[in-house]
Amino acid sequence: MRSSGFRHGVHPPEEKALTHRLPIRRMPFPDEIVLPLRQHAGKPATLCVKVGDHVERGDPVGLADGWISVPIHASASGRVTDVGLWPHPDGSMAPSVRIAVDRYEAQLPRPRMVPHWEGLTTDEVVRAVQEAGVVGLGGAAFPTHVKLAPPADFPVHTLIINGAECEPYLTSDHRTMAEYPTRVMFGIRVMMHAMKVDRCVVGVERNKPDAIAALEGALPTDLDVTILPLTVKYPQGAEKMLIQAVTGVEVPSGKLPVTVGVVVQNVGSVAAIAEVFETGLPLIERIVTVSGHGLNRPANLIVPVGTKLRDLLAFCGGVTPDAAEVVVGGPMMGQALANLDAPVLKGTTGVVVLRRAETRQERVYPCIHCGRCLDACPVFLNPSLLGDLARVARYDEMTDAHLADCMLCGSCSFVCPSNIPLSQLFQASKVALRRAAAGAA
Repeated sequence: MRSSGFRHGVHPPEEKALTHRLPIRRMPFPDEIVLPLRQHAGKPATLCVKVGDHVERGDPVGLADGWISVPIHASASGRVTDVGLWPHPDGSMAPSVRIAVDRYEAQLPRPRMVPHWEGLTTDEVVRAVQEAGVVGLGGAAFPTHVKLAPPADFPVHTLIINGAECEPYLTSDHRTMAEYPTRVMFGIRVMMHAMKVDRCVVGVERNKPDAIAALEGALPTDLDVTILPLTVKYPQGAEKMLIQAVTGVEVPSGKLPVTVGVVVQNVGSVAAIAEVFETGLPLIERIVTVSGHGLNRPANLIVPVGTKLRDLLAFCGGVTPDAAEVVVGGPMMGQALANLDAPVLKGTTGVVVLRRAETRQERVYPCIHCGRCLDACPVFLNPSLLGDLARVARYDEMTDAHLADCMLCGSCSFVCPSNIPLSQLFQASKVALRRAAAGAA
């Protein structure tokens, strides 16, 4: 193991001082929660309730539809008032379950059997994690149980826990490690047991010394778990960048981490796995950073999944008069919100409110071929060329220029002096290619 870092990348302003010392608090239950059936990578959940049904906290409202899918659970007790389309954080309208929360309900979940992990086989652990609806809490929301069962022809020798949290403003992973280190270690123990892995490395950027100290103080004596401080650089938390920084091994183009014997899991997901085997509860709430200079009271909050962003911002004192944009996720990879009625999802890492002075000017200038985007791209693409191809919809040529390797980190957009929205162009191009492939199938 060696901390070699990775080439290229950028250093955006961290802006973590707004919340990095604020302890995690619990947000009260709102009057209504909205649960989209599409909250994870893969197939959306299938509806299993109807209007008028009463659900308890933790009851399923959607069931997993296949292997790469997870169920959706009610995050509060109440009555199902509607099943239909509702604004999704990605800007679309998604099938969703609306629940009127019982105002005077104690919000206690039904008694549940807590699985005893030590006596479970790998398949049984995987099944328990899937039934709990656990997904990657770093933003991608990939079903966690899939990573617990890698293909047999790719033996995994190292589990890497991603505690980098390199996005500006966001501190939910930071506070999870600082306040719940024992839970993180328990989740690591369960994962190592399920995957039959002997070695684990927790990568944490050096700008989180309290989190590093807390994790080191909770290290188990009977497991090979190492805490590795990482260079502060964006996108250090990207899966392939983290693997290269920790092991010095580069994941080949078009390949997955398991091809080099590594599985990467977000630290929040690890804590969620621990909670499944501590309480038996599914993933019905998550830690969210609500921050930004356009917000009156930044906070790190435990938020019920399905809470409307309007209610979340109101709990944090509302926005300032010069607030201009609300971003779901971090400012580098997040998405500007079109409707405040969109809910918090399982993969919602944070909500950032930006002031007018912090948003980039809207005018886009011609590319001057300065090469800054080439120096910034951590996977050595040519964003200038890809941008030119995207503007004229030459998507097949973008495929030949390795568009699939782009992880939409936004480094190229960040350094572009012409204000060209390169990352957004690439995202739209990927969508166009998927639609073309679906139409040809």
